[in-house]
Amino acid sequence: MSGIDDCLVQAMAIPGAIGTGLVDYSSGFALGTAGRAPAEDPDGAWAGASEVVNTAVNRAPFASTRPGDRVEDIIVTTLGGYHIFRQVHTQFDSRLVLYLWLDRSVANLAIARRKLQLLADNLVAASAAVPAPASGAGR
Repeated sequence: MSGIDDCLVQAMAIPGAIGTGLVDYSSGFALGTAGRAPAEDPDGAWAGASEVVNTAVNRAPFASTRPGDRVEDIIVTTLGGYHIFRQVHTQFDSRLVLYLWLDRSVANLAIARRKLQLLADNLVAASAAVPAPASGAGR
């Protein structure tokens, strides 16, 4: 199981999880998904996730003037659910967000947010541990 697949399986094990995905928020492309998507429309859900994250990351009302400050999480609450968007911060300029949709009647938002943070951190650590291919091999 790849790092992404394992991460998504673990995200779905969070109490109340309905669906999850790792999304490139610059394009709306999902690198991996598990469970259901809001409105049963995966493409629309990932495009919507991209818009939410882009708005928070790039628009003036949310931009910080503090050096090194950045958006970590975005939480959207509805009557029936929680939607958590966790940026995946890597050493390179990644545009990834780990998204989790939760059933509000079952989920604990604080615990889910903390677990999603750990999953994002583990995903970054796993990708950093993968050795780079040898250049010039076979020459």
